[in-house]
Amino acid sequence: MPGKRIYRKLYIWAQRHLSPAVRINLVSIVVGLLSGLAAVVLKNLVFYTNKMLMNFSIPTFVGGNLLMLIYPTIGIALTVLFVKKIVRGHIGHGIPGVLLAIARKKGYLPASDTYSSMVASTLTVAFGGSVGLEAPIASTGSAIGSNVARWLHLSPKYVKMMLGCGAAGAIAGIFKAPLAGILFVVEVLLFDLTSTTAIPLLLSVISASTMAYFLIGPDVQFAFQVVETFQLSQIPYYAVLGVFCGLSSIYFLRTTDRVEGWFARCKSSGYRLLIGGLALGLMIFLFPPLFGEGYGPLMELLSGSNETLFQNSIFYPLHNNVYAVLVMLLLLILLKAVATATTIGSGGVGGTFGPSLIVGGLCGYFFATLSNTLGLPAQSTANFALVGMAGVMTGVMHAPLMATFLIAEITGGYALMPPLLVTVVVSFITISPYEKHSIYARKLAQHGDLLTHDKDQSAWQLMDMTKLIETNFEVVRKGETLRRLVEAIKASRRNVFPVLDSDDHFIGAIHLDEVRTIMFQPDEYDNHFVEDLMAPITDGDIVHATDTLKDVVTKFRVGNRYNLIVLDENERYLGCLSRANTFSAYRRFISETSEE
Repeated sequence: MPGKRIYRKLYIWAQRHLSPAVRINLVSIVVGLLSGLAAVVLKNLVFYTNKMLMNFSIPTFVGGNLLMLIYPTIGIALTVLFVKKIVRGHIGHGIPGVLLAIARKKGYLPASDTYSSMVASTLTVAFGGSVGLEAPIASTGSAIGSNVARWLHLSPKYVKMMLGCGAAGAIAGIFKAPLAGILFVVEVLLFDLTSTTAIPLLLSVISASTMAYFLIGPDVQFAFQVVETFQLSQIPYYAVLGVFCGLSSIYFLRTTDRVEGWFARCKSSGYRLLIGGLALGLMIFLFPPLFGEGYGPLMELLSGSNETLFQNSIFYPLHNNVYAVLVMLLLLILLKAVATATTIGSGGVGGTFGPSLIVGGLCGYFFATLSNTLGLPAQSTANFALVGMAGVMTGVMHAPLMATFLIAEITGGYALMPPLLVTVVVSFITISPYEKHSIYARKLAQHGDLLTHDKDQSAWQLMDMTKLIETNFEVVRKGETLRRLVEAIKASRRNVFPVLDSDDHFIGAIHLDEVRTIMFQPDEYDNHFVEDLMAPITDGDIVHATDTLKDVVTKFRVGNRYNLIVLDENERYLGCLSRANTFSAYRRFISETSEE
C-alpha cells in the first residue's frame, strides 16, 4: 500500500540521517500534539453534549429539574453498552491501568485505549456522572504515546518514555499548565525526571499546550485571577486549612473505596446500573452542583456567588442564609466522594482528579466562610478555595508539587505560593500516617504491582521469583546409598544435592565438599545412606515460593549463601535459587526500568 511504502521510506531515512536523540525528540513532539488534540476534543465533546441536554427541563412543583433524576442512569447505561459491545473490556479509572502497564507490561497499552476512555467518559460526564475527565484523557494520552512508540518499533524503554510524554501532554493540554503536566508524570506515574526524560517531556507538554492554545485560545479549563493579596498573618489559618484538607482527603479516599467495594460485590451489572444510576440521579436532583465535573459551580463560587450552590435546587429559597450555605457546602464535600464512587461503581467511566479539585475548592470556601461567620479576621473565600484545591489534591493523589504548581499556573502567577506550600505540606503530613499511597496506586501496591522511585524496592517487589527457580539440580531420595549419590554427582554440574522423601518433601541437602573424600572409597558405597551424609540445614538455607524476592536477597546477603532451596507451602521441593542468577536478573530489571 502507498501509505506503508511512504512510512518505510521515512523510517529508513530517519534511521540513516537522524541521531537517536533527535528521533526521540521528534516523536515526543508528535505525541504531545496528538495528546493536546485529544484533550481539546474530549472537553468539547462533553461541553456541547452537556449544553444540548441542559436545553431540556421538566420542573417539579417543589423546584429542581426532574430530568436530573434520569440523566445519570441514561449516561451510565450508554457507557456500559459501549464498553461491553464495542470495547469488550474494562476501562475503569484509567491511571491504575497505566501504572500497571509501566510496571508489568513494558509500557504497552492496547490501541483501543486511544479512544475508548474518551468516548466512555463523554457519555458518563455529559449526562451528569460526577467524575472528572482528567484521568481518562491522561490515560488516552498515555495510550497514544505507547502506541506511537510501538508503531515506530521503539524499544520498551522508549515506549515507557512516550507513554509518560502522552500523559504529560494530556494534562498540559487540559489546563494549559506545562509544568503541572510534567509533575503529574513524576509524582503520579512515578517517572524519574532524568537528563534522558526531561527534554522529551518538555517538548511534549509545550506541543500539547500550543495545540490547545491554537484550537481554543488562551482560555483554560479552570482559570481565576487572584485579586486579594496574601498576608503573613494568614499563615496559621492556611495551616489549619491544610489539616482540614488532609482529613477531607482521608474521608474521600476511604469513602470512594467503600462505595466502589460495595458495588463490586454486586454480581449483576444491571443491578449496579439501576441502583447506582437512581442513587446518583437523586443526589444530583437534590444537589445540582454534583452534576458532571462541577467546575462551573465552583467558578461561580470563586466569583462570590453563593447562589450557584442552590441553583435549580429545591433548596433555592435558602440561598441567602449563611448557615444554609455552610450546611450546603459541608453536604457537597461529603456527597461528592459518594457521587464519584457511585458513578464509577455503577459502570460509569471517569476519574477522581477533577473531584479532588472540586472537593478541595469546597473545603477552602467552607473554611473561609466559617471563619468569617464566626467573626474571626476576614479571609478571602476565593483564595482559600484555590489553596484548598491544592490541599485535597495533595492528599488524594500524593502529588504536592503538581498540586502546587497547577494552581499557580491556572491563576496566572505565584501570588499564592506561600499559602499553597504551607497548606499542601500540612495536608500531606496529615494524611501520610494513614494513607501511604495515592488513590491510583494503593490497590496496585497491595498486589505488589507498583513501580516506585525506589528502584531496589520495585525490583524485589515486581520481579517474579518463580521464573528464577532452577530445576537442574540432581536430587537423591531418603534410603538411597552413597552409590546412587555418586551417580548423581557424575550426572550433575552442581555441587548441591537436595534429599527428598518418597512424597517429594525436602528433608536436607548434601554438599559435594562434604563427601569428596568418601567418594573415592568404592568399597563404602553400599555402607552409607544419603540421609547420613546430609549437611546441617537452617532456615537461612530455605525459602518458600510465597516469600518475597526481598526476603530471598536478604538471606543471600546475611547468610552469604550461594544457593537457596525453594519449597512450596507443603514443604515440597521445587528447585533452587542461585545467587548469581538472582542478582543478574536484578541488574537486568534495573537496566530495563531506568530512564537513563
